[in-house]
Amino acid sequence: MREAMFIKKNAEKWKEYQQQPTDNPDETAERFITLIDDLSYAKTFYPRSKVTRWVNGIAAGIYQSIYQNKKEKYSRIFQFWKFELPLIFKKHHRTFLFTTICFLLFVAVGVISSMSDENFIRGVLGTSYVDMTEENIAEGDPFGVYKDENPFSMFMTIALNNIRVSFFAFIGGFTLGIYTFIIMWHNGLMLGCFQYMFFSKGLGIKSVLVIWIHGTLEISAIVLAATAGFILANGILFPGTYNRMQSFKQGFKDAAKVLICLVPVFFIAAFFESYVTHLMSQTFDKDSNVGLPVWVSVIILAVSFIFIIWYFILLPIRLNKKGFYIQPGGIVNRLQ
Repeated sequence: MREAMFIKKNAEKWKEYQQQPTDNPDETAERFITLIDDLSYAKTFYPRSKVTRWVNGIAAGIYQSIYQNKKEKYSRIFQFWKFELPLIFKKHHRTFLFTTICFLLFVAVGVISSMSDENFIRGVLGTSYVDMTEENIAEGDPFGVYKDENPFSMFMTIALNNIRVSFFAFIGGFTLGIYTFIIMWHNGLMLGCFQYMFFSKGLGIKSVLVIWIHGTLEISAIVLAATAGFILANGILFPGTYNRMQSFKQGFKDAAKVLICLVPVFFIAAFFESYVTHLMSQTFDKDSNVGLPVWVSVIILAVSFIFIIWYFILLPIRLNKKGFYIQPGGIVNRLQ
């Protein structure tokens, strides 16, 4: 049977099952058996079709209504982190790619502009900060800025500031992404100027070993927060097959979930900056007898980078290839 004929023959029945649930146990069981038969047929002849997912979703909904009082094998929180969030990200991988490319372009603008005019660095980072850094470099303590504060107060300040920045990047979606672009532009220029300043002084590798202990997670999280802002903007601008309000609501939910996942990332990055970077900076202080071995920095850098690539890129692709998808309501299901 052709797929179009299969849909035409059963569409009204599926819509009824989906839109008019029944409390009658016998009828519920009959509907479930019927849907399983339809689903088996669809999986056999149209395994990658949208109709297969539709029927699978209806059957899953009935199954859950039957076993709603049964204790779940996995908690909702576990399901969110292991399945739902990566699948949300898979849906928005193009937005993530777009955001990443834009951010890297802004960083490149910062680097190129700094190479052309050193005063550009002062305009972006501030004269007082540049003067302080140059003074530290001259005194043989290039990363002294990370040793000046109490680690705990530094930890709280950095974590809360990064969460604030990510929140503004998220709500920038309400401005159709314009304010999100501004935040990315500002942070991209700062990063480009900051890194060029150290590389131009012959401290490039050392700056990577110190600063990117926390920067790998911190910068990645800022890009992810901007992605959340653009997800929200897309929901407003490009509703697709949904009406604009439905598209906005879905975009808002997806973006909010992405933002929530960044909170622990920012706290970990703040911990690294306040405590580990704090110690690592003393490794390159000529007057300090304390510090950390370089291999500690390399391991943290590698693990942080691998985590970002695995969780936000590779895992979503893997789950999608295995047939996992999200039903309305955030329920994760799988095509067999």
